[in-house]
Amino acid sequence: MAAYSTLAAVDLGSNSFHLQVARVVGDQIYPLDALREPVRLGGGLTRDKRLDESSQQRALDCLKRFGERLRGFDPHAVRAVGTNTLRVAKNAAAFLKQARGALGFPIEVVAGREEARLIYLGVSHGLPASQDKRLVIDIGGGSTELIIGRGHKPLRLASLYMGCVSYSLKYFPDGKITKGGMKQAELAARGELQPVALKFTRGNWQQALASSGTARALTEILRLNGYVENSITRDGLEKLRAAMLKAGTTDKLDFEGIRNDRAPVLPGGLAIMSAVLAELDIETLEVAAGAMRQGILYDLLGRVQQHDMRDVTVAQFMRRYHVDSRQARRVGALALEIYRGLANGAANDEAAPHYLAWAARLHEIGISVAYSGYHKHSAYIIQNADMPGFSTMEQARLASLVLAHRRSLKKVFTAGVENTDWRQVFALRLAVLIHRSRTDLDLPRIEARSGNRSLELAIDRSWLEKNPLTATALQEEIAEWSALGIKLDIPSLRDADDTAAQAA
Repeated sequence: MAAYSTLAAVDLGSNSFHLQVARVVGDQIYPLDALREPVRLGGGLTRDKRLDESSQQRALDCLKRFGERLRGFDPHAVRAVGTNTLRVAKNAAAFLKQARGALGFPIEVVAGREEARLIYLGVSHGLPASQDKRLVIDIGGGSTELIIGRGHKPLRLASLYMGCVSYSLKYFPDGKITKGGMKQAELAARGELQPVALKFTRGNWQQALASSGTARALTEILRLNGYVENSITRDGLEKLRAAMLKAGTTDKLDFEGIRNDRAPVLPGGLAIMSAVLAELDIETLEVAAGAMRQGILYDLLGRVQQHDMRDVTVAQFMRRYHVDSRQARRVGALALEIYRGLANGAANDEAAPHYLAWAARLHEIGISVAYSGYHKHSAYIIQNADMPGFSTMEQARLASLVLAHRRSLKKVFTAGVENTDWRQVFALRLAVLIHRSRTDLDLPRIEARSGNRSLELAIDRSWLEKNPLTATALQEEIAEWSALGIKLDIPSLRDADDTAAQAA
């Protein structure tokens, strides 16, 4: 991948959308430009978990403005990431199609633990080097992430389904701030925290930090109103709670330092922050400069500098599930060779070789569950496991490719693999089929070509005659692809059949 002097990250949060543009100098990034808009996408979630029209329109208008700023950027130099609201919205897929058109770049949706990893990556790069374990807390619009890490490496990750937007809407309807609402919100937050509290409470870390908008807003309000100096404390939050209850409604919150767009979601943020400090036994919480958007930039920098976290994750999965690495290499090399030979622009998909390589390394991880139907087990693990560096869409694409690598094509294509290029599926299936013996083979020259709905495979006839098991499997492949309306022609097999018929 080419080197880039400028990178950009887009963070589609449940409360605000952020655009960060940065300059690359060696292994570091330096901010050049930043945009933020309080889209409050999470506020548009209806009771049946669908994004309403007005929130979608606010988001699309914002993304069009971001798209203007990003005009001219290479697609590889931009990464846009969606978080909790886009994870839970039932109509997220339809919205994301429009959003991509508005922004002009692909948009990924990441799982909660991957969001936590990116947050920690951004925060850690803005802190002095230290061997201390650090706790990072990020209260977003729809979720709250907890991370313990050392240096730039996260050691423990959690993502909880609570955020300043969702809690403000649920416990402070119409902006009314009551004692009952505040108590309910804090108890609900503590209930979310309790299952993970022992792993994140005092004693597991030496320094506690908070990142992103809620933490920064609370710190600024506490400081400017004389409640505490440059940090978040339980005492300071108690004073702010009393003042908010006295105000009674969000439109009467006239504290120093409070922005108009922050006031409607401040009660929910305060309740969650109070619960976090109480449940995790935190006395003082410092505010970090970094956030998820910086983490996206550093993760993107790793990709363009060939330090891709996804490769690290795949290697870890291979070890965890005891993958036969020699077999994975055999299958991967042949699959890539076959795919590169396929014509008509299919090989112009720059991501395809990566997916084929990852699929070859992971296609057998399901054997650790059971050999019978192992391709289904492999696909399930890939689809549902926490895979640092991968978005949920990337996991789905990889899982679909692995699911289709053996057995019935017709069944798996109706199960979601239709979004995967069938030429990649063919390359992987053929590589697995030919290397069934799990030994190093003296292979003949293999050439593959593709048409609109056709495949042609050239393979030495004499080699097939010496390998009748493979020849039979290839005959079965012809039938499998025919069931999908794709013609697979293998001239050497056809010639062998004609010769056999004449001899008979």
